[in-house]
Amino acid sequence: MYDKNIMEKFLSTFIDIMMDSTPFIVLGAIISGVMQIYISNETIRKCIPKNNIVGYFGAALIGLIFPICECAIIPITRALIKKGVPLGFAMTFMMAVPLINPIVIMSTYTAFNDNISMVIARTVGGFVGAILIGVIMTLLQGRRQYLLMDRLIDNKSYCNCGCNDNGIMQCDGNKFKLLLEHSIKEFLDIMKYLIIGAFLATAFQVLVPTSIFDNISNGKMLSIIFMMLLSFLLSLCSEVDAFIGKNLLNQYPFCGVVAFLIFGAMLDMKNLIMLFGTFRREFVIKLSITIVSVVILVSSVFLLAGL
Repeated sequence: MYDKNIMEKFLSTFIDIMMDSTPFIVLGAIISGVMQIYISNETIRKCIPKNNIVGYFGAALIGLIFPICECAIIPITRALIKKGVPLGFAMTFMMAVPLINPIVIMSTYTAFNDNISMVIARTVGGFVGAILIGVIMTLLQGRRQYLLMDRLIDNKSYCNCGCNDNGIMQCDGNKFKLLLEHSIKEFLDIMKYLIIGAFLATAFQVLVPTSIFDNISNGKMLSIIFMMLLSFLLSLCSEVDAFIGKNLLNQYPFCGVVAFLIFGAMLDMKNLIMLFGTFRREFVIKLSITIVSVVILVSSVFLLAGL
């Protein structure tokens, strides 16, 4: 026998996660398609700063004019890498945009009742953390650029006419139709991993009683690690997780909630599944370990500051 209430809650939670995430996956797939079909490699290369400092800072701040959450960022990052954007810039972009954009900043400000210190901590911590992750991944990966899964979309699969040397499609057919085909394929590739991730996140939210974590708030460092684990398992959108974080602040220290807000936007269960479906396993493992290490480091700064 199964508990009808649990089943209803499970379905409701799963549907909520899917409905929150799917529109952003659609947006990401469309943007990826536009980049792949209409923007040449040469155009992308011209936009890449020659100065690394400018490049990392620009990648970390682009979310201020490109406000999307982490649900849409993976297909866009994939398209950027395929277009030749340096790995460090692409990783900084992927980590920073879900944190440093006006929608997330405003939702954090609203959730914490005008508590500007939490807004600053999340934004500055996310900015510094994203750049560190980008730099570290460049050092770890070196010149090995075979990051994407072999099964991933190749331009030639959409056009028998092929592509020119700039990586932009040359086709006598309708480019808008080509865009639709690319976006649909991209969407379906990502959605199957989102469904798996959403199912696992739902199982945690519904089946695991929160009371088992009541005693974790006693140690600040333990709270940081636990808050990161919680944000990973809950898989909340970065545009709404601050409202959960506000409630957590009543029980857990400031540094722990900062870890919750930063880590969840960079890596959660559903996004990890999507990353494994997009990048090679070795790279995803390196990236995940780097994110965990950097967020612990950034959160520990607030701990040492007595927060």
